Amino acid sequence: QVQLVESGGGLAQAGDSLRLSCAASGRAFSIYGMGWFRQAPGKEREFVATIGSSGVSLVYADSVKGRFTISRDNTKNTVYLQMNSLKPEDTAVYYCASKRAGVHYSSTDPTDFDSWGQGTQVTVSS
Repeated sequence: QVQLVESGGGLAQAGDSLRLSCAASGRAFSIYGMGWFRQAPGKEREFVATIGSSGVSLVYADSVKGRFTISRDNTKNTVYLQMNSLKPEDTAVYYCASKRAGVHYSSTDPTDFDSWGQGTQVTVSS
């Protein structure tokens, strides 16, 4: 498994931007797909975005499409989530996750991710 550490969360106002980072260690980062999920209070964890190992293949949840951008830097073993035009409904704990080997890049099923970070809180006020 891989160790994942998120950073970059915090307080924002509606319309603001934040960038989350997730630093990976422990296995060959560049060959695994990565993803971001989020969990709001009282709700189930939901998929946000995923990126293939090369950084070319991207999938987004409809709720963030056009506002959030996932990217990765394989030289730094880091995946990012740029969040623009934030809304109060984006408030959640955001988790970085690493896909199991061999899983298709487009999978958004959390059971296809075998390593998770501890999460970083994002709070958006109106």
